[in-house]
Amino acid sequence: MLRLSAAALLTLALWPLAASAQEEPTPSRCVAIAQALPSATYASFTAPKGQTPLLAQAFVDGDVTITYAGHSTYIIETPAGVRIATDFSGVYGADPLPRVVTMNKAHRTHYSDHPDPAIEYVLRGWNPDGGPARHALVVDDVYIRNVPTDIRNGGDLGKDGNSIFIFEVAGLCIGHLGHLHHRLEDAHYGAIGRLDILMVPIDGGMTLSLDRMTEITTRLYSSMILPMHRHATPIGEFTGRMGGDFAVEFRSGRSLSVSLKSLPDRPTIVILEGV
Repeated sequence: MLRLSAAALLTLALWPLAASAQEEPTPSRCVAIAQALPSATYASFTAPKGQTPLLAQAFVDGDVTITYAGHSTYIIETPAGVRIATDFSGVYGADPLPRVVTMNKAHRTHYSDHPDPAIEYVLRGWNPDGGPARHALVVDDVYIRNVPTDIRNGGDLGKDGNSIFIFEVAGLCIGHLGHLHHRLEDAHYGAIGRLDILMVPIDGGMTLSLDRMTEITTRLYSSMILPMHRHATPIGEFTGRMGGDFAVEFRSGRSLSVSLKSLPDRPTIVILEGV
């Protein structure tokens, strides 16, 4: 399968920034269907006079640090210091307190009804008022958006109960599948766009079967795959299904640093300590 080099991806990422003097750039550099995006809310997007705004600067340099905190919670730390916790219940990743948290409501281990009020941005993967959740938020050097999916509820699929959250930072597109309960349609893949790093649940049943997760992971064909939500599933059951196109790398620590330039040339499943 054809993949673009890191240099080519960096050029594509920077192209909308170069055009910004002529027209308002689309916030997403990763999405395939840009027209479907809601308007972004610029919560924090400033730069000293004469300097490149942080979001633009992040496409040029800086590493993103990713730490496995537990269950489905990864901590993402951006070059500008924004700390994000995924599927946050308060059990993992709360110390130090993240600035942004995302949640999904499949189980209590993926959300909190009472998040610490000191957390600036609490992004729920469902809409308590009904309908799909819609997030398009810029915080310093990271743009956060979501793609709604359905969720099982007593055997039925609850409409728009889950979200795939996507974090665009330092030229990288990082996706977290959440507590995904069904196969993705072409429209989902189009709205997701390119993912350089994919966080995928591999429990084998509470979300989707390993065969279904393998199908999704193979189609997204990300440079780096980070398993999560494993429970008792042997790692080898997932990596074996992924086949020879994907390398497997076990890390001794719970964290890694990655940039657009340092992504592996071959798609690689990276298993951090604790997964």
